[in-house]
Amino acid sequence: MNDSNFSCKYQDPEGFTCDSKANESGYCFWHDKSADKSGDEVKSKLEEHAKSGGQLRGIHLSRANLEGVNLVNYGHKTGFDLSYSDLYHADLRGGHLFNINLSHASLMKADLRGANLNCAQLHQSNLLGVRWKSAKVENCSFAKKIRQHTLAEKCIKENQSIQAQDYFEQAEEIYRDLRKHAEQEGIFTQSGHFIQQELTMRRMQMPKYSLQRITSKLVDLFCGYGEDPLRIILLSILIILFCAVLYSMTGLNYQGETYLIQSTNDLARNIHIFLSCLYYSVVTFTTLGYGDFTPVGISRAIAACEAFTGSFTIALFVVVFVKKMTR
Repeated sequence: MNDSNFSCKYQDPEGFTCDSKANESGYCFWHDKSADKSGDEVKSKLEEHAKSGGQLRGIHLSRANLEGVNLVNYGHKTGFDLSYSDLYHADLRGGHLFNINLSHASLMKADLRGANLNCAQLHQSNLLGVRWKSAKVENCSFAKKIRQHTLAEKCIKENQSIQAQDYFEQAEEIYRDLRKHAEQEGIFTQSGHFIQQELTMRRMQMPKYSLQRITSKLVDLFCGYGEDPLRIILLSILIILFCAVLYSMTGLNYQGETYLIQSTNDLARNIHIFLSCLYYSVVTFTTLGYGDFTPVGISRAIAACEAFTGSFTIALFVVVFVKKMTR
């Protein structure tokens, strides 16, 4: 190891350092923001630096010409680690970046057209303005929330509404670009996640407590903006159980006998009544209407509401399910 006085003073938020020789700025060539990296030789130098085991985390390659760069870590399970690196406006067209780690990196306005990013790690990367056309992104890990999404939520907690609005707009744009590219590449599971997040970001920009925002939230809760049919199934189960409880408290008629949970009944009787109410709730929700049980009193209003909700929910499930399957 070089003497500490002559070693690069780079240190990232996770404590990683660089042992390369420092120049007058105190940083090595790769970690020096002011170092000129516009030359055509930078690509070959970077490839050589990576293969020799040099520190790649946090390197500054803003506006660098890296077209066709090969940063595949052959013979290793993990790819090269470029976490926290600055690739602002970098030309990475046709780059070989398989399994690369770009977590927390800035790829803002980078040109990734035709690049191979399969299996890349892109957690909390700045992806604003990235050019994705023809880029391969299968099995890429983007994390559940992109960087701007996380920052927007942080600003909300800190009551910085103006800054939060800006981050939500950026996040919507990024999710939209990722969604369009995933659809073009035929990665529909991934595009489904991105469209949910895109519409969520759009909702967060709407006035709080507005009808438009409330409606958008309900659509998200019911079906994940048409991308999550399992939510509809869960919602249906909850409605059926809730209505069954109401029926057991308001009463149903069966062959002249009123089924109603009461404290004077023994446990077995109350369980039998609840299961009968659950059966009636399922029949009503699915609009089968066998007619063996009939509602009485306020149960009639509950049954009418459940039947209407059930027919709508079942139709919604069919639409969402067919949409998912036909993609």
